[in-house]
Amino acid sequence: MAGTLYVVATPIGNLEDITFRAVRVLQEADLIASEDTRHTRILLTRYEINTPLTSYHKFNIRAKTGELVGQLQAGKNIALVSDAGTPGVSDPGYQMIRESVDRGIKVEVIPGPSAAIAALVGSGLPTDEFTFVGFLPRKPGRKRRKLEQLKNEGRTIIIYESPFRVVKTLEDVHLVFGEVEVAVCRELTKKFEEFIRGNIEEVIVKLKNKKVRGEIVLVVSAQAAQRESIS
Repeated sequence: MAGTLYVVATPIGNLEDITFRAVRVLQEADLIASEDTRHTRILLTRYEINTPLTSYHKFNIRAKTGELVGQLQAGKNIALVSDAGTPGVSDPGYQMIRESVDRGIKVEVIPGPSAAIAALVGSGLPTDEFTFVGFLPRKPGRKRRKLEQLKNEGRTIIIYESPFRVVKTLEDVHLVFGEVEVAVCRELTKKFEEFIRGNIEEVIVKLKNKKVRGEIVLVVSAQAAQRESIS
């Protein structure tokens, strides 16, 4: 019989944010496929998990997917983890999951932390409907076109961004969306966690006057005109 692919959510910062079930599955799996083995090793050491590790990231995805699926078909149970949070969200995990599903291999999700959801619920912006974008295109033209597509979305928008580009992205959002509320969510669950909330112009001014560090999730309210039309 084929094994099971366990999709295991791991902490996005604070190592205490892991479920009992996740620890058990990581202990019992035959192999852990990790986006960054050095990062995952810290977590495994903390919980005295000695399961073998193998790398699975965007640079070896083509060769490694077939190899790992072959092991699943041979009866091995593999736990898939990302750098942090839930695998398959803005990381190579999707390809492994898709290939397993296509081949009839059981996929079991061990839910847990997600930076996108943590930022959304902590933003103070509407949570009833939202759109997750992940990382915007880096090239200015493509980025602007993507924002133009999103400006009439009518839902709260969640974007992942680098601290080095967050001010420029906010300026682009302001140009395309107009006056909206935003929350810049920084270093979620970590020691220096910070939520910078408010009108987009005010937030841009605050960020221009400080050195932004750490991982960023940007949460943007629906465009003002669209918000008024559905209220």
